Amino acid sequence: MQNGILVGGAAGKQVWLDAAMANRHGLITGATGTGKTVTLQVLAESFSRLGVPVFAADIKGDLSGVARPGREHPKVNERIASIGIQDHAFSGSPVLFWDVLGTQGHAVRTTISELGPVLLANLLELNETQEGVLHIAFALADDQGLLLLDLKDLRAMLNWVSDNATELGRAYGRVSPASVTAILRRLLVLEQAGGDQFFGEPALRIEHLLQRDFSGHGVISLLDATTLYHNPRIYATFLLWLLSELMEQLPEQGDAPLPKLVFFFDEAHLLFDTAPPALLERITQVVRLIRSKGVGVFFVTQYPNDVPEQVIGQLGNRIQHALRAFTPNDRKALRAAAQTFRPNPAFDTEAAIGELGVGEALVSTLDAKGVPSMVERTLIAPPRSRIGPVSVEERQEIMSRSPLQGLYENAVDRESAFEILKKRAEELAEQRIATPAESKPRASAGRQRQGVVEAFTKSVMRSIGSNLGRSIARGILGSMLGRR
Repeated sequence: MQNGILVGGAAGKQVWLDAAMANRHGLITGATGTGKTVTLQVLAESFSRLGVPVFAADIKGDLSGVARPGREHPKVNERIASIGIQDHAFSGSPVLFWDVLGTQGHAVRTTISELGPVLLANLLELNETQEGVLHIAFALADDQGLLLLDLKDLRAMLNWVSDNATELGRAYGRVSPASVTAILRRLLVLEQAGGDQFFGEPALRIEHLLQRDFSGHGVISLLDATTLYHNPRIYATFLLWLLSELMEQLPEQGDAPLPKLVFFFDEAHLLFDTAPPALLERITQVVRLIRSKGVGVFFVTQYPNDVPEQVIGQLGNRIQHALRAFTPNDRKALRAAAQTFRPNPAFDTEAAIGELGVGEALVSTLDAKGVPSMVERTLIAPPRSRIGPVSVEERQEIMSRSPLQGLYENAVDRESAFEILKKRAEELAEQRIATPAESKPRASAGRQRQGVVEAFTKSVMRSIGSNLGRSIARGILGSMLGRR
């Protein structure tokens, strides 16, 4: 099959995934230890060989082996012969390592402004009132052209909003000091969880995830999530932000022979477990619309019902590894998984899910017309790259050859909201000292002389809605709220 990916073999025939259908998205499910990571690895390296860049989170560290060639093994040789693979040659793929902490790969950062109030409110677990205050802080920053780059910028903005709540309330709505205090406490918790390293500059540039090497192979970007996974909200928020940025920045592509990028969202239940209805609606919109940008998204999780119905209905390619039914809820999940497939009269789908061995899966892919194939009990093809992680020395050697070496390592702290608001506060303090209260002239008839803080606040009010106000990009989730 041209531009096809060999998934494995079933009943004497090979099972393929049409790469042109990858932007119709996919779902990889199965219990722990049944082979989901190896399946992800097979798909990632196969897309790479076709010239398609890949992004995936490496939660256990095992996926890093995709950078090195595999080696012969009796079980691997047996599987190659069983599936009838003629051109299996062990090889590694071009890989870029990324890490929020900046130790296991290039540092990954975004700015507070780029993340936007919707995702930040979800990350901080804010209630509706607190989220409203956060929106006011972002709106005021936009109107004043104040960059919110890191946590200290947001703190400064929130403190200024709290100090001037009365004046701001007439234009933006009531600001509760108690809500500001609660948000500041949440920011402290986020900082202690490592969030301060996630926010700042230089921010991740999307084009660096869309690269090919000199041989035309797509580069696989691996996010080291071995530590990040312990902070599931940061992990899920980062991946959702990245999806929204891809949606926002990439041009329309429509149907094409190959996707522009394939995105693997491992442990997808972390995204949906805590998402409120409003955010879930926007996630669904992103998944639906990002197809037109040429991006395919594969969700990886244990049970199909980990993914909401409105999202799972958009996932056309399905790979189901074994599920074991030990409880009534397990049996219910297994039955639900079986019902998502187009039946095959050759076997009972529900029974087969419980009988699958390690490295086996039920597979249904979309044909060239977008029609799901009948489900096939499939022996998954072995990867050409190494199964298991690279060593510390190998990782360092790969990182030293990265074309992005030196671009993300050092954080940059340019002038932003924190510095500007601090400077304004100092200027106000100097003016108060220079103009003592007893030396101020009396107000003219019926009119009081406005104070320095009031004057500055009114200048803020005058800039609202004017062309002088500089709106900061929010990404697609911010755009959906009219914040663009």
